[in-house]
Amino acid sequence: MATTVRRTTLTLPMAALGPDNPLPALRGAPDAHRIRIPRDAGLPAEMARQIGYAPLRSILPTRMRDGYGRDRQETDLDALVIENDRLRATVLPGLGGRVHSLHHKPTGRELLYRNPVIQPAHFALNGAWFSGGIEWNIGATGHTTLACAPLHAARVPAPDGGDMLRLWEWERLRDLPFQVDLWLPDGSDFLHVGVRIRNPHHHTVPVYWWSNTAVPEDPHTRILAPADTAWHFGYERTLQHVPVPAHRGTDRTYPLRSTHPADYFYDLPEGGRPWIAALGHDGHGLVQTSTGTLPGRKLFLWGSGRAGRRWQRWLTEPGTGGYAEIQAGLARTQLEHVPLEAGGQFTWLEAYGPLAADPAAVHGTHWAAARHAVETRLAEALPRAEVDTALAAWLPYADHEPKEHLATGSGWGALEAARTGLDLPGTPFDPATLGPEQHPWLTLLRTGELPAPDPVPGPGPVSAPWRELLESAPPGPAAEYHLGLAQWHAGDRAQAVRSWERALAHGAGCLPLYCLAVAEAEAGDTAHAADRFADAAACAAEAAASADAAAARSGRRLLTALVREAVPALLAADRADEAATLLATLPPAERAAGRFRLLTARTLLAQGQPRAARAVFDEGFEIPDLREGAEVLSDTWYAIAERLVAGEDGPVTAELAARARAEHPLPERYDFRMRPAERP
Repeated sequence: MATTVRRTTLTLPMAALGPDNPLPALRGAPDAHRIRIPRDAGLPAEMARQIGYAPLRSILPTRMRDGYGRDRQETDLDALVIENDRLRATVLPGLGGRVHSLHHKPTGRELLYRNPVIQPAHFALNGAWFSGGIEWNIGATGHTTLACAPLHAARVPAPDGGDMLRLWEWERLRDLPFQVDLWLPDGSDFLHVGVRIRNPHHHTVPVYWWSNTAVPEDPHTRILAPADTAWHFGYERTLQHVPVPAHRGTDRTYPLRSTHPADYFYDLPEGGRPWIAALGHDGHGLVQTSTGTLPGRKLFLWGSGRAGRRWQRWLTEPGTGGYAEIQAGLARTQLEHVPLEAGGQFTWLEAYGPLAADPAAVHGTHWAAARHAVETRLAEALPRAEVDTALAAWLPYADHEPKEHLATGSGWGALEAARTGLDLPGTPFDPATLGPEQHPWLTLLRTGELPAPDPVPGPGPVSAPWRELLESAPPGPAAEYHLGLAQWHAGDRAQAVRSWERALAHGAGCLPLYCLAVAEAEAGDTAHAADRFADAAACAAEAAASADAAAARSGRRLLTALVREAVPALLAADRADEAATLLATLPPAERAAGRFRLLTARTLLAQGQPRAARAVFDEGFEIPDLREGAEVLSDTWYAIAERLVAGEDGPVTAELAARARAEHPLPERYDFRMRPAERP
């Protein structure tokens, strides 16, 4: 039975994604994976060079996806099933092409961690992400902006004569097309995945890729990879070179033996076979291997501590099992970006399947013997030469045109094809996929003028070619506003400010005020930034009061987003009373949302009312889009505790801070800290 591909519907409890944030993402979220590299770190030269190569300044041109909540409803999801007589893989094309399930028929085992719900959380570069399955991360350090976005999908011929499922999209952070081809050879226990990233530009582009697999976790789960050392990242902003398996007296290859969340990037031997496996108490589990283009291997663990367990419950249903992640990437660590020369491409083949090894060896105290047991079984189940042969067989099929379209992604690839005339065999970006977001930009291409509805179009491209088109366009609210975004993206902040000031003069509305506020905040001008934020919020409030229903809805969304940004800016400028007044402009239902309850508590604390601030926490609230690595809940709680102990004007000494922590321990519901040490 060669691979068959069919449509189906998967019904799961899901929290609706909601609308994207209407504000341009000039800053993006602080990076939980940012590091400081000490001089004596001993990083290999290539790793050090790639860690510093082409970091993102923002997540432009994408928008933040933060409109979701935690109210889950039974939702029908389009799914695609790839099946042979041994395996059945279920893929969600509308949610980043996630492989939701990989079922091994002969044993009846589910090889992946299959999340029973779809609960978005703020882990992706642009916010919304969910846990479970196999995800395809492209763009920059972190979970892809496509984590909850639709991909194009089609049925194409497979190398063995069956069917193959192709997923493809245009990745907007780096402006790169990519494809993921999945098939199951006749009689094979391994899902084959061919990946291609192409650089169609005339310049070198930084590339990031990590295939991320969630695997079931219990106290007996062991993660094995062919390495004796690893680079450890523990959310303490640094890398440490550590031995494998034991570090600081604990065998870290068992995820639940660690307390705190951590990454382990394994040092695989150069030229050796790359693989990683997650095996249970009986020696059974999942193995992933690939051709040599994908040399990185990583374990991410939540650990057994309170915060890690809290995150696990946050991402799924209480009472369900936890998970760890085994990952494979283009570089040794996820902190690196790899250059791809003009006109070049990266191609490789991955394979995912069941593996069973002697449990006595897998869980024995001799690490080399445990690894050897897995390597031996992998060589028997899927010899390395077969993976290399499968890659060679797949490559001619990578250019085959789709024979049946199964799902539709975005129109951004079609817009780039319209601009450049690109011909990308195998991954067509059909003009029929162009939608309302792309139409103003098609007008710019065809007429040289960018139209300005409402009064400016939504998210648009920011790359150098589009910036040049905007520079040549007739002045107007849309052209000046979007030119500022493109200049900001390029690092030309002074010119961006000038463009936004001109956009204001052309009547571009509230968004240029917000952009100018961010520019002043980034420049360290706290007072003027607060003024600009307040002006932008007042502008949005006026729009929200419009007699036009559509304008009023848009104004209310914009006001909510601006209040969320303006209140911290006012607090930073010691203008707590203004922050309180601004919060009061929101409707009661909005003020009751978790994010604004937290801002209310922070404002009350700044007004010298710690007891009232504490009451907000005691009443209880949740922030659905709390960011990975964020410490704002614990920081605010302890700041309130210190003020309760010290009094309104009393100094906060180290002794007093310790007393505050002892007398006011952080409740578990607010503990999402990913670092091992409490902040002083």
